[in-house]
Amino acid sequence: MQRSTVHLVRHGEVYNPEGVLYGRLPEFHLSDLGRRMAEQMAGHFEERLRGGANIVHLVASPLIRAQETAQPVAEALGLAITTDPRIIEAENRFEGMSRIKSRIRQPRYWPLLVNPFRPSWGEPYARQAERMLVAIQDARRSAVELAGDAEGRPAEAILVSHQLPIWVTRLAAEHRRLWHDPRQRECTLTSITSLDFVGDTIERVRYAEPCADLLPGAANVPGA
Repeated sequence: MQRSTVHLVRHGEVYNPEGVLYGRLPEFHLSDLGRRMAEQMAGHFEERLRGGANIVHLVASPLIRAQETAQPVAEALGLAITTDPRIIEAENRFEGMSRIKSRIRQPRYWPLLVNPFRPSWGEPYARQAERMLVAIQDARRSAVELAGDAEGRPAEAILVSHQLPIWVTRLAAEHRRLWHDPRQRECTLTSITSLDFVGDTIERVRYAEPCADLLPGAANVPGA
């Protein structure tokens, strides 16, 4: 059976001094630290490529922070960026707001909080996982086709996406419940969640933080 891997990469730190939950809003660029993260993460993949990894396909969410995170990878690996709207950030009714913790104490926002399992304030977790998994399978097939006969080396694809869609995809891949405490997500900035496939079946999930040394002090708006 054909083996392959799809790496789900979260974007780097965003310049967001107001602490806005930016969601799908345009023009939220990487910060200087975020660009350093993207370069370092690209170096991680470049080192793997030199070691024999068969990385042949690169995909990114259409949002600028994902595109800017993917660019150093494209340059390091000599790959073009394919843009896929199916791996975009989740919809969120609090998008564009800051100081979310204080806002949800206001009664006018309580109707958005009635069902944390769906969740009622945004795109259902199940829908996010569904669109992500379809995009992942398409990227995996493209990577296998591009890799051709690679003497047993698994074809690899990189998808640059966002924390919540990546996390619920991992939960789905590991057959865990999709509702969760956002504070417990294991998906830091420029982290890599790798899905190893045998054929079209996920055999294993791996997780790595190649930019762990850059994380202390980084801005990280929950749910963004």
